[in-house]
Amino acid sequence: MKLVQFWRPNVGYRVGLVRGENVIDISMPEVGLKSTNDFIENAAAGGLTLAEFVEQVLNAQPRAVYAWSELDTPRDLYSPHLALPLLPPEVWAAGVTYQRSAEFRDQETGESIYDRAHSAPRPEIFFKGTTSRCVGPNQPIGVRRDSHLTAPEPELALVLGHRGDIVAYTIANDVSAWDIERENPLYLPQSKIFRGGCALGPSIVTPDELPEPYAVEIQCRIVRGNETVFVETSSTARLKRKFEELVEYLLFDNPVPGGSVLCTGTGIIVPPECALRQGDLVEVEIPPIGVLRNPVKRWGEGSK
Repeated sequence: MKLVQFWRPNVGYRVGLVRGENVIDISMPEVGLKSTNDFIENAAAGGLTLAEFVEQVLNAQPRAVYAWSELDTPRDLYSPHLALPLLPPEVWAAGVTYQRSAEFRDQETGESIYDRAHSAPRPEIFFKGTTSRCVGPNQPIGVRRDSHLTAPEPELALVLGHRGDIVAYTIANDVSAWDIERENPLYLPQSKIFRGGCALGPSIVTPDELPEPYAVEIQCRIVRGNETVFVETSSTARLKRKFEELVEYLLFDNPVPGGSVLCTGTGIIVPPECALRQGDLVEVEIPPIGVLRNPVKRWGEGSK
């Protein structure tokens, strides 16, 4: 099952069920089902999977239907458009879960801390942000004004239920200021947490849509003008750690609200010459979740 959130002028945000090339509005604000998070919470309260709960709601009344192409457009308050697929109260991320990521970071820092984190029993887990720092499809991801080497980090992300169970998957772009982290690993929060530093979407899919989560292909593309300057594909088959292991360490004496997101790391390393610039377009694709597209904006004095 594939779910999105979208904006309708004069109505606000709605929840949609994707069927083929169409999106069915399944919102029921009159009973408190106004966001994807509401569906996740009510499914858990009823002892149902997210897919089972949505099927019950879908049969309740006739629904409005939209074409996917009508919604997958740049943000415009006067036109329907896709939004964040959920409103995560917290976003966390795991680092150096792929060997290539560990090798790259050690090469750049001249240290072995990343290789040790890759091989140690305890994974690297860090706080990434909140809803206010996240953007959805077609919204700009950011480059900090004090960074000159910011890169996308395309990842498969876990949507967690109230007990830490994996209720859905989505695409995450863990946008990172690599130059700030290279200057000193203690600057990791500043390299990771900033406005437009995390993109999610375009949808969330329930586990039945990804029956083999450790064989998922992830492709990243950077388009500059009319030219694709970077394209690379990786696979979750190269992950060192299982998702349940990452969730277990995240939840050690650390209650995480339902609807939170855990990014699982990246196996795609963008070369320095392809560092993000104002006006670039980043595309991250994971079938069947879709293509997450985001233009790039460099923040500066007077940015809004």
